[in-house]
Amino acid sequence: MADLSDIITSKVRVKVLTLFFSNIREMYHVRGIVRETKEEINAVRRELGRLENAGLLKKEARGNRLYYWVRADYPFYGDLLSIVAKNTGLGLDIVQNRNKVGKLSFVMFSGQFARAKKRKKEDSVDILFVGEVVLPELASLIRKEESKRASEINYTVMSREEYDFRKKRRDPFLLGILSGSRVMIIGDEEDLVG
Repeated sequence: MADLSDIITSKVRVKVLTLFFSNIREMYHVRGIVRETKEEINAVRRELGRLENAGLLKKEARGNRLYYWVRADYPFYGDLLSIVAKNTGLGLDIVQNRNKVGKLSFVMFSGQFARAKKRKKEDSVDILFVGEVVLPELASLIRKEESKRASEINYTVMSREEYDFRKKRRDPFLLGILSGSRVMIIGDEEDLVG
């Protein structure tokens, strides 16, 4: 399976990026990052310095601690978010259990869901699944993630035929889902909206 370490050779950098992009809204201090990544403090400091110099991380001193967080204006922010979403949490579970879940054409996380933001409207959808889905398998993965997040995940499942029909008819519900920001877990975005 594809992994972030396929393109980034520093295992410490992979762990640091995964930590930050898995918990996008969090700020971390150096010792917290060391604890979470289980790496040596000097290696973590070196990677934090590199990522800060590259413009990916921002830091601020608070008391006697330095806190770091991801800069949303970094040019590859969305790309890294997408890569990490496929390699951690529910995204990883879906990719690893793809055959058990069914024949999936597309799996799309809403941008808000991938960034761990609260849903703006109750009727908005966190995840769209398109294909032949084995609902009990999918429900098991969703329940596991809901317990981790301690919040309900609003997801929609459509067959490929239903999806194509609704898209052709310009169904308001589907257009509402597709009009927002998104992170593709399975499938190509161009095929999804094209």
